[in-house]
Order: sequence, then C-alpha cells, then structure tokens
Amino acid sequence: MSDPTVHLPARDVPVLGEYDVVVIGGGPAGIMAATAASRSGRSTLLIERYGFLGGAGTMGGLSTFCGLHARVYGEDVRVIRGYTDELLDRLEKLDGLNAPHLSVDNRIMAQAFDISAYKIAADDLVLAGGADLLFHASVQGVVMDDARLAGVVVESKSGAGVVRGRFFIDASGDGDVAAWAGAPFERSPHLLYPSLMFRINGVDFVEAGEAWKTIRRLMEDAEAAGTHRFPRKKPIVRPQRNPLEWRSNLTQLSNDDGSAIDGTDVRQLTLGEIQGRRQVRETFDFIRQVTPGFQDSYVVDIAPQIGIRETRRIVGPYQLTEDDVLGCADFDDTIGVNGWPVEAHVQGDVEFRFAPADSRGYNQLPFRMLQPQGVDNLLVAGRCASMTQLGQSSGRVTGPCFVMGQAAGTAADLALAGNGASAAVDVAELQRRLERDGAYLGSSLPVQAAEPVEITR
Repeated sequence: MSDPTVHLPARDVPVLGEYDVVVIGGGPAGIMAATAASRSGRSTLLIERYGFLGGAGTMGGLSTFCGLHARVYGEDVRVIRGYTDELLDRLEKLDGLNAPHLSVDNRIMAQAFDISAYKIAADDLVLAGGADLLFHASVQGVVMDDARLAGVVVESKSGAGVVRGRFFIDASGDGDVAAWAGAPFERSPHLLYPSLMFRINGVDFVEAGEAWKTIRRLMEDAEAAGTHRFPRKKPIVRPQRNPLEWRSNLTQLSNDDGSAIDGTDVRQLTLGEIQGRRQVRETFDFIRQVTPGFQDSYVVDIAPQIGIRETRRIVGPYQLTEDDVLGCADFDDTIGVNGWPVEAHVQGDVEFRFAPADSRGYNQLPFRMLQPQGVDNLLVAGRCASMTQLGQSSGRVTGPCFVMGQAAGTAADLALAGNGASAAVDVAELQRRLERDGAYLGSSLPVQAAEPVEITR
C-alpha cells in the first residue's frame, strides 16, 4: 500500500514585491479596498486568481448588483455610495448599466450590468488610484511574524513567490488568509447552496414580455403536474443590457447526500461544475420549449465558475445577525449600511425575509465585523466577514461588500498611520474619512431619490 502523503522539500522563493497594503481577492470588497487604500496614498497590490476583477459578478456570471438599494419607508433609494458612485458612472459611460429593476416580488431593487463592461470599469477604477494588479495568481499560504502577517505565498504560472506587506485585507470570499493566519472562524454544518449562472441569447423580447413572471409560473405548473422536477423554487430569469439576452439564476448544486457543495473542497467544486452544466441543459430545454419568445433562443454563456455563497466566516468582536438585519440595527462604529433582505438558499428553495414594510429598511454595518481576532495587521471584507449564517445571507451581496471594502481600505491607511494594527484605528476618524469620500453611513435618512425603475426589460 502506498504512503498517503508525500514530503515536499523546503524551497527558497523570490519576493515578488513589497507594499503598504496587500489585498487578496478582486471581488466587490477587494475592488473597493484596493481603491480606497491606494487613493489614501498607500502603495497597494490587489491579487486575483482570475484574469479580471468582479468576483461573483463576472466569474460567477451574476451580472446583477444586489444590495445597492433599500426600501426606506416604502421608497426605493440607493444607499450604497462612495467609490461605488464612480464605478457606476464608469459603467454608464461604457453603456453597460441597466436602470434598476424591482426584484423579489417587487419588494427590493436590483440593477443589471454588462459583464464585459464591468471588467473594464473595475480595472480602470482600481488603476486610477495607483494600485497595482496581479492577475492569474493564487494566494496559497502566509508568512507570519508572531501575531502579524509578514507576507502571502503566491502561486502562478511563473512559479511560487512571496508578496510582503505592512497591512493585509482578506477579500478572498473564503477567508483563506485569515484562516491560515490562525484567526478563529466558523463553518456552518449546512452551507448555503451554490448556483451556476447562464445567459440565454436570441430572445424575441417583444413576444417574451414579462417572461420573468411567465417562466416562474410555467416551472411551478410543471412541477405541480408532476411532469418536471427543477433544482429549486423561485427561478430568476431577467433581461440583460440588450433585451435579446437574458441572465438565468435557477440552478442549485449539491452532493450525493443532498448537502450543499463546499467551495473549499476541490472535488466537490468539480462535482458542482458538472452538475451545474447538466442542470443548465435540462432547465433551458424546458424554457425554450414552453416560453413565448424563447423558441429560437440558445445558451450563449455558462459562467466560468459556480457561484459560492458561503464557506468560512471569521469570528470577530461582533457577528452581524439576522435580528440585526430584520431589526434595522444601529451601531456606533457604523461603516455603511445594508438594505438587502435575508436570502437563505436552502435545499430546493430560496427563503427571503424582509425588514418590516414600515421600517427604514436597512441596518448599519459595524467596523468590528471586519476585524479578525489574533492577527494584528489584517482586516477581512466581503462574505467571509464576521456574521452569523443568516446575517451573512443578507450581508454577502454586492452592496454591503462594496461598503466593507471601502471601509477596510480606508482603515488600512489609518492603521499604518499608527502602530499598524486594526485595533488601533480611530473609528470616528474612519467615519469622517468615509463620509468625506462620499459613503453613506446611515446615521440620518437618505434624501436622494431613487433612479428610474426598469419595468419591462
């Protein structure tokens, strides 16, 4: 019987660079973290394993910003501001942004974008502040100096190397750097289920009309009749920037025992990719056969990777909870707000829970949720921040991730102006800086009107 392990010899690897701030992961949190840190005058590197930025919005094919808006006492208002304003402006100039549309039974707004335009706009936003990008590079380990990170180990087609830094921001989505550095984290025994997005082209949008309603009804009727069985309830099929093309979010990926695919397990990821493409084929065949306007349509794109909703979550000084979301909680150390409902992807379904209809519709996000314990010069931003599972079911979407990223990048500059530790950040000064840079912290009601709503596309 062969030995189940192999000893790899120690090796010396080159130092690829030294930076004030190193950001790991180029999703929405990483984009804003690198932008904020570099515009504060800090030398900044953003490391991304793909050849483009955007995270789930691009590599996951999501093509929709969720959580930019809140329903504030019955009025839909965009509450995510700051550098997000500039990103959306760049997308509009590229003709890559739809008007916001009502989503989830008309109870909250979302906003579709063109994936290719988002890739370009994200590049330009990050580079405009002077940050460096390192694409096609995966962080696979850390170098520690007692309770401080000294560097991250990077693997790429060029081989292995180390990037040194004075301060680090883990925006990996999976909390990789925080976990490897020894920060405490949680993993739910029943993870949120992932999906594989795909896009449909060749739609006769005049005949299709409000097909997002039609498709859901047809799928529900077919299941009730016993002729078909679909991966999950509440399918989302909506038009893109050009209404000839529609994005589809209706798969759900699981292991043989019914458990959710784990995004940190490569064999489960492989299973999920294969299963997802099979679900795309089967569900699209149904849609094309029975939906008016889709009879000549075809699948133009399947996302490069399945969309992972949950893996590790750090345990910081405070964990955002479902009660915080539904109760529109306030925090003295607010860094911004979140107006998205709880969106729990459970077996065979998606469960939505909203703040009361007569409420202000958003909760504040505390700076403490970005602070891992036991690692001085590290912040965590994005879906792996300090939240309970159901708090994370709301706080993981794009809008709050933009908020966390901008706050983390700004806080990195403040930390480096002191002793280099996140615990020493002056929260009042952080809030002042965020507001100076256009962020909305939720301390008073927003006054800006919502953008025009897209109803028919």
